[in-house]
Amino acid sequence: MLAAGRSGSGMALALIVLAASAVSLFPAAASLSVTSPYVRPPPRPDALSLLLQDDDDGDGQTPQQVHISMVGPDKMRVTWITDDEAPAIVEYGTTSGNYPLSATGSTTTYSYVLYKSGNIHDAVIGPLQPSTTYYYRCSSNPKREFSFRTPPATLPFKFVIVGDFGQTGWTESTLKHIAAADYDMLLLPGDLSYADFIQSRWDSYGRLVEPLASARPWMMTEGNHEIEKLPVVEPEPFKAYNARWRMPYDTGATPSGDNLYYSFDVAGGAVHVIMLGSYTDYDTGSAQHRWLQRDLAAVDRGRTAFVLALVHAPWYNSNRAHQGEGDAMRDAMEALLYGARVDAVFAGHVHAYERFARVYAGKEDPCAPLYVTVGDGGNREGLADKYIDPQPAISVFREASFGHGRLEVVNATHALWTWHRNDDDQQVVADQVWITSLATTPACRGSKGKK
Repeated sequence: MLAAGRSGSGMALALIVLAASAVSLFPAAASLSVTSPYVRPPPRPDALSLLLQDDDDGDGQTPQQVHISMVGPDKMRVTWITDDEAPAIVEYGTTSGNYPLSATGSTTTYSYVLYKSGNIHDAVIGPLQPSTTYYYRCSSNPKREFSFRTPPATLPFKFVIVGDFGQTGWTESTLKHIAAADYDMLLLPGDLSYADFIQSRWDSYGRLVEPLASARPWMMTEGNHEIEKLPVVEPEPFKAYNARWRMPYDTGATPSGDNLYYSFDVAGGAVHVIMLGSYTDYDTGSAQHRWLQRDLAAVDRGRTAFVLALVHAPWYNSNRAHQGEGDAMRDAMEALLYGARVDAVFAGHVHAYERFARVYAGKEDPCAPLYVTVGDGGNREGLADKYIDPQPAISVFREASFGHGRLEVVNATHALWTWHRNDDDQQVVADQVWITSLATTPACRGSKGKK
């Protein structure tokens, strides 16, 4: 992978690669569009052993399914589950085995048909120092110590972006590949556990991702597999998702008031991330639409180099799977993102990878967002391998494989996007492009989109 590091030599390498790669930023003809001919290995079965796991210690007090998410610039939310009652306390410090600091949170449970969840604990810790490793334990339990590293307060900043995880052998490969290289935060555009009404799969998913999700903040928005609404019996949608994966929707400059959509800043405000909800009302006049207008209006592009947005159902898609399912949301919100010069939009839902050019209203536009579909985490429904032919000119690269993406915001002007294919048990860089900040592109300065 050609990625710029935090050193001067890394920056020099980045500029060299930028010069060599610049042609791929704005493809001008259909001849530059690529449908990968890669032949994928056969599918792998569900990781059934994970579905059967339970509390390893069997005492009901040992924390499990531990994960963290960012709350503001210097705090972290720690979430964990115990089978039995336990205190909702997190003890932490910068030395292993020594926890001079602590925070007490709250405990909730939920029921779904005949299922009763464990005790879901939640505590916010901080203030924390940036780029610092903290060691922590949950519920004062000495059996398991965890650690995480806080994100940096300045650029460069490294994201992993991947959707539609599930819990199969391919999911395990994806997680292994993610862990093999350093990153600061994971962004997930929906479809986590593929529990699909079987609530114990939420527990097995929590155990599966715990090694990574307890060590770096995971930030996400919901997908269709999180809805889990049953007429009469379970009329409340997103019941398990909202209980288990609480995001910072009530903090920041423009709190949304809804766990299904929110925004946050990283790297001292150099990057603004918007998590949109594909499965709650987004039409003009809706709460989400009004919030998005406020949120984008509050972004100072003189301070914020990059603005990213995540949705579940892609707004642009040349795969036959889920064709057109994001169109209504695009019609309602695309002009807002275009007017605010959002730099890139990442989506899931389609179980394949596809990168588009910068697009607005169906046409290439150098001042529009770059669109990327990464619904390729490894789910049990398999790959979406049927594409529309001929490949649209706005579609730059597409391939039906599992994998994950990495976005390194190198500085205030450039970010490097790289997609890593799951090639059997190896990760292979299959697509790469430099993204230039629209805030620093002279022709794109100002708000020119229709609002």
